[in-house]
Amino acid sequence: MTTVPDHDLSHRSAAPVRLRRRSLSSEPAAPLPADRLALLHRLYRFRGLSGTADNRLRLEDLHPPDSLLDIRPASERVADLVQQGGAILIVGDYDADGATGSALAVRALRAMGAARVTYLVPSRFKNGYGISPAVVEAAQSWQPDLILTVDNGIAAMDAVERAKALGIPILVTDHHLAGECLPAAVAIVNPNRPGDPFPSKHLAGVGVVFYLLAAVRARLRERGWFSNRPMPTLMEWIDLVALGTVADVVPLDRNNRILVKHGLRRLRAGNGTPGVRALLKAAKRNPEQASAQDLGFYAGPRLNAAGRLEDMSLGIECLLADDPQKARELAQQLNALNSRRRDIENQMRRQAEARLEVLLREVEDMPPGLCLYDPEWHEGVVGILASRVRDRWHRPAILFARAQNGQLRGSGRGIPELHLRDLLDTLNRRHPGLMLHFGGHAAAAGLSLHESAFEAFATAFSATIQDVAGDLPLARELLSDGELPHQALCLETAELLDDSGPWGKDFPEPLFDGEFQVLNCWPVGQDRGHLRLLVSPVGSGGQSLNAIAFRQGSKMEGSRHRVHLAYRLDINLYRGERTLQLMVEHLEWLN
Repeated sequence: MTTVPDHDLSHRSAAPVRLRRRSLSSEPAAPLPADRLALLHRLYRFRGLSGTADNRLRLEDLHPPDSLLDIRPASERVADLVQQGGAILIVGDYDADGATGSALAVRALRAMGAARVTYLVPSRFKNGYGISPAVVEAAQSWQPDLILTVDNGIAAMDAVERAKALGIPILVTDHHLAGECLPAAVAIVNPNRPGDPFPSKHLAGVGVVFYLLAAVRARLRERGWFSNRPMPTLMEWIDLVALGTVADVVPLDRNNRILVKHGLRRLRAGNGTPGVRALLKAAKRNPEQASAQDLGFYAGPRLNAAGRLEDMSLGIECLLADDPQKARELAQQLNALNSRRRDIENQMRRQAEARLEVLLREVEDMPPGLCLYDPEWHEGVVGILASRVRDRWHRPAILFARAQNGQLRGSGRGIPELHLRDLLDTLNRRHPGLMLHFGGHAAAAGLSLHESAFEAFATAFSATIQDVAGDLPLARELLSDGELPHQALCLETAELLDDSGPWGKDFPEPLFDGEFQVLNCWPVGQDRGHLRLLVSPVGSGGQSLNAIAFRQGSKMEGSRHRVHLAYRLDINLYRGERTLQLMVEHLEWLN
């Protein structure tokens, strides 16, 4: 990896940003080629592929479901109920992963011939995360023959025991890490359960239920169930899998890239579920040109807004809608909720930043971990705010809100150098009883504690980080693929990269850096918080390009200055015309 001079783009009230260039360890650093196919080959090699052939994402290359533990008994159990007309109740999580997985399960099981399938989604505010004894008791009114969890349940020991007492079997599908004990469910399908040999450990919750449904369809086909009824193809709803996978920010290993690629392909072909298409249109994105970034930054947040502010049932109903008009109406309601969520988040963000800036004046350095609590903060928004705090300060951050039961519920976000869920597990062993509940994975976690324990937890959190990780480089690092030749700074290159994904976590969208002459710049957006620039690559002979730097309006300098930009290529669609735009990740003025 080639090091370029560190660019500290911070004020004192933010962590520095370090820009480093990728290189191939087996080869000396070399400039990026101008030829577009050679450029793509280099970018793939930076990401661990031997060449473009390794990114042939064919459906037949998906890992088969057979190696998932319990997949056979789980699929047999569900297939039995489909044939017998049994009642199946889906209990999903209240985020985009849980919502897409719940909608997929309902749609696919009904299409396979299940007569009685419905869903129940816990309330973030009344029930908390996942299936619980209270949720099981609420499920009694449906008289289910089976509860099928989606994106939760791996730690639901109490809920499973309560269900057994009521005579309701539970089948768990999940992807979160297991604790020391597993629930006594009739089956557990989770690639991350101990001893599971499934090759891809990064399936989202919707991906796990996709595999279960594929196995159920195989069992029914073996039994001749489809001899007198149409056999559905799960590809009809593959866009749901793509949306949930991208929105949950799981690593895009090859198996997940296949799922996402074919979900996007279906949308771009003018197909896809009406709800996903409506969510994209509500965000003013064209489904026929959808990218993974459109799913993650536009459709996903609008779907999540239902679970953050009200009830995820609204989001699931949008995904279940077959009538495009109904889907549009529900998507507009979700869009309005997302706007409200942004307003709440902005107010909370200003409060959090003011509090942290006061803290910075009082201490020499920020603590290794950041814990913040305000009794007025919205419980459904603290997770997003934790991401913002983490990004700005490059420290693990947990933000708390007061739940309806009087406890504090915290939502945390980690940094690449630390596994957040394992960190909380270490803290729990050192301070048993301090947390009431916790769970999660490497990048995100949730927990609850008594309000009186907040200060003790904040102290223990920082101390545990210090003990486990020592002095981490608490600076945000950006990895650049290098300087893009100005001949390749064109719409055709952007289109090639757009078609060569999907890009996402652990398979990052290409990032480039270089020096530009600023021809003009001006702040735009709400509170003039963004910066729009007209720039020319140094040495290009006057080529001019549009650029946008979100949340960097405070960094405006005069035109005719030089600036070092780290940027991604973006296709801007305006009034039917596609043009190249640079999406600026960070900038530093050079004179």
